[in-house]
This record gives sequence, C-alpha cells and structure tokens, in this order.
Amino acid sequence: MNASAELLKELRIERNKVPPPPPSRRGLWIGLGVAGALLLAAGAWFAFGRERAPEVRTATATALASGGAAAASVLDASGYVVARRMATVSAKVTGRVKEVLIEEGMRVEEGQVLARLDPIDAAQQRDLAASQLSAARSQLGGLQAQLREAEANAARLATLEAQKLVSRAQHEQAVAQRDSLRAQLATAQRNVEVAADGLRIADQGVDNTVVRAPFAGVVTAKAAQEGEIVSPLSAGGGYTRTGIGTIVDMDSLEVEVDVGEAYIGRVKPKMPVQATLNSYPDWKIPAEVIAIIPAADRGKATVKVRVALKEKDPRIVPDMGVTVSFMERAPAPGEAPRAGVRVPATAVVERGGGDAVFVVGDGDLVELRQVQAGRVVGEDREVGSGLAPGETVVVAPPPALGDGDRVRIAAE
Repeated sequence: MNASAELLKELRIERNKVPPPPPSRRGLWIGLGVAGALLLAAGAWFAFGRERAPEVRTATATALASGGAAAASVLDASGYVVARRMATVSAKVTGRVKEVLIEEGMRVEEGQVLARLDPIDAAQQRDLAASQLSAARSQLGGLQAQLREAEANAARLATLEAQKLVSRAQHEQAVAQRDSLRAQLATAQRNVEVAADGLRIADQGVDNTVVRAPFAGVVTAKAAQEGEIVSPLSAGGGYTRTGIGTIVDMDSLEVEVDVGEAYIGRVKPKMPVQATLNSYPDWKIPAEVIAIIPAADRGKATVKVRVALKEKDPRIVPDMGVTVSFMERAPAPGEAPRAGVRVPATAVVERGGGDAVFVVGDGDLVELRQVQAGRVVGEDREVGSGLAPGETVVVAPPPALGDGDRVRIAAE
C-alpha cells in the first residue's frame, strides 16, 4: 500500500510549481552579431578604401624617334589619315540601276564605266528628237525646191515685163512669192538647227544613264545594286540611293592632326615629321607639314595641321589612326632608332635615391619602377631604360603614393 501511495504521489500534478527555464539562445545571437559586424567592416573597407584611393592622371609612354640628340621630337600628336580627293559617284538623272560594274577594292581609271541605268525613257526621248529632226529636214528640202521654182519664175517674169509682155503686177507677185519662200526657208533652216540641238540633248540624256569614274582611284564602297532606284537628289526618300559608290584617290592621302592651342607655336610649315600608323607601330613614315589651318576649334581648343606623307603604300588607307612626331630636323639616311621612351616630365619622380615612375597595372594597382631618365624636351622627358613603349604611367604622382597602392584614373 505504501508503494502504491508513493506512485500515486509521483503522478500528481503540482499546479503551483514553477516550470524550468527554456534553453538560452544568447550564444546564437552573439555569433550572428559578430558575423554581421565582420560583413559591415569588410563592406566599409571595400567602399571607403576605394574612395580613399587617390585620383591621378595618366599618360602613355611613346617610343623615341630616330636620330641622335639633334633629331629629337618637339611635339607629339595624334590624327587620322584622310583623302584630299574622294568622291561619292552618282548618276546625273533619276533611274533604275541596270548593272553595276564595280566592287570594293577595285582599281578604276578616269572615265571608266562604273554602272548603267535603264535607258528606256532617255532612249525614247532620243528617238522622238531624231524624228523631229528628220521632219524638219524634209520640210527644209520642200521649201528649197519651191524657192528654186519661185526664183526662176520671178526672173522669167522680169524679162517678160521688160519686153512689155506681162504686166508689172504679175512680176511683183512673183517677186513677193519668192521673198516669202526665202523667209520660210530661213525659218525651216532654224527649225532644223533646233531639232539637231534637241537630238544632241537627247543623246546627252542617254549618256547620263552611264556612270563613269571622275578620276582614277580605288573603290572603297559599293552603295547600289541592280534594280534599285538611284537619284542625285534622293527624290524617293529613304528608299532611293543617292550614289553608286565611293572612289578614293590613294595618291592624295595625307594626315590631319589636331594640335592643342598651347603647342601650335612649335609647329612650322615644311617642318619634318615622323608618322607612325597605329596598325604598324614599327613603321616610321617620313612626312612634312603642308599647312597650318588658320582656324581654331573653340570646343576642343585645337588647331588643325595638314601633314603630307612622303611614302605611298597600299597599307595606308583612309581613316587610319596615326601618331605624328614633329621633329627638330629630318632623320639622316640610315639613322637607327634610339632606344627608350618619352613620358611627361612630371611622371618622373625621385624615390629611393634615384629616378622612378609609377606604372599602372591590372586592377589600377601601381608599381614603383626605377628608370634611367634622360634629358627634358619641352614638357616631356626621355627615359632610356626601365620602361617600355605603350605602358601607362602616373603623371605628377602624389607624395604619399607607394608601390602596390590602388589609384583611381581621372576622366579625360
């Protein structure tokens, strides 16, 4: 009985007893807080660390031109190859293209047929003009026969009047008939001339359906195909071609360079120039200044300079990018290129007891590189070793900038 009573006591529910506290989650919340703080710190470092990166200007190292000390470049600039003689060839009349005889890259000679339009309308006008000329000539022939008869009749009546065989009125009537036919004959002759002029104009209309090359050159664009409508005035709107193709005289290629107003005083007419195509950086093309255009671009603060290329080569084509170096003197024949590059003088700084530059690498990280700096030419400085052409350097680096630091490139 005692054992059963004890068991019943254990099964009894004590309603006044306080339940045990739930397991604590304090450790979980502490862990989440630490993780969030670490994420915030990383984000803040990434954002504000990048903002603290100094903003710098950069420049590209360019190879030194040929020659010794006296053949230095006084100014470098960039421009484009342009053609002084280029034409988009079109027909003089509106018509449907019958055949196109050109392709891109094709060499054409002056007067060569490039395309033909359908000549049916012009041919019909020519046939009509030819018929009008034939009719005028027939009328002229009839009047000439009538005039010969009237002249003979007037002469005969003049003889008879002198012999008193016919009246004076009959003679005067014959003379009047003769003079009238002479006037009609003059009019007919003029009509024949007008009809002949009309035929020549109609022939010119037929010839206008043939498109010829205005000068010798190379076809750079084929703009029309067979069956299309072409018009010099684009009468059909967007569905009408205005040209057959574009021809460029490759012998008229030159370089146009925009030079800053602050440096235009260094450029003189007939000044020797060394041009380097962006496509062929190892090819130095001799050139010279043709003219300095007497007008400035207010928006860009530049002055245009025309440069003549002294070498003709199929590799030189219009709209190519080119870098030109205005030289103190023309390089001597056989003069070898000098080793080294040119950078802005402010890019060379003194670090570690020697000359150095900051080279911008991947991720906008800079590398402090020791170089062998040479003489100062204008606002540039020659670097004999330690830097390769095409590398990007920091211009006027801040004193606190160090090796491996991240920078922000300033917008041009």
